[in-house]
Amino acid sequence: MTAAPLAIVLAAGKGTRMKSDLPKVLCQADGQPLVRYVIDALRRAGVGQIVAVVGYRAGLVEAELADVTGIAFARQTEQLGTGHAVMMARRELEEHEGPVIIVAGDSPMLQTSSLAALLAEYHQGEVAGVLGTLVVDNPHGLGRIVRDEAGRFAAIVEEKDATPEQRLVREVNMSTYVFDAARLRTALDRLTNDNSQREYYITDVPRIMLREGLRVLALPVLHPLESLSVNTVEHLEAVEAVLRSQRQASGNQGRG
Repeated sequence: MTAAPLAIVLAAGKGTRMKSDLPKVLCQADGQPLVRYVIDALRRAGVGQIVAVVGYRAGLVEAELADVTGIAFARQTEQLGTGHAVMMARRELEEHEGPVIIVAGDSPMLQTSSLAALLAEYHQGEVAGVLGTLVVDNPHGLGRIVRDEAGRFAAIVEEKDATPEQRLVREVNMSTYVFDAARLRTALDRLTNDNSQREYYITDVPRIMLREGLRVLALPVLHPLESLSVNTVEHLEAVEAVLRSQRQASGNQGRG
């Protein structure tokens, strides 16, 4: 029997541009904290245990999610990058075999269908990781998906590090991953903070896996709505408008 996926939700951020002293994942959109939408999508995708990595005002996030069945909390007391955040869930990772989903807690438009597509690809064959990507008209500010001449995934290149040619790439990383637990643990052990920010980045994990000769795929299966993550008040307003529209459309169908 295939083990249910473990999910790690990155929920430690402060959200300094949100004009709120709340943790960003607790900012509300259409009457519900952002992180609740993420958890709902994960549950519908068949996730068993969830680990929420919390940091800024961690107690508030833990209290908000205390009623969630099968959730554990890992505290990131220092903000040392996304890779470091995943390291905080090491205990749960040690106890799990099979797929691990890693997503951002401030991505309320996460779609269950996208998670299902990534999991299906993971289960198809011997892969260490599958990245969910999106092709966008304006990739400004996002990490580019670089492929080799055969079209195989080769790297995630952040915009600041990209060549002029790479900046023209419209396929981007959206921080939605499925990794094999054992391969992820090994890659985390080899993760370094050898960069200008002195942080540990989860985006380095695929590169480490490829260097070890493992198979990593990048699938452009994400829905355009999933580009609506929340970093500013304006982003939150855009997300709320879409959620409200979806709720109203669902209500109208129910009356039809």
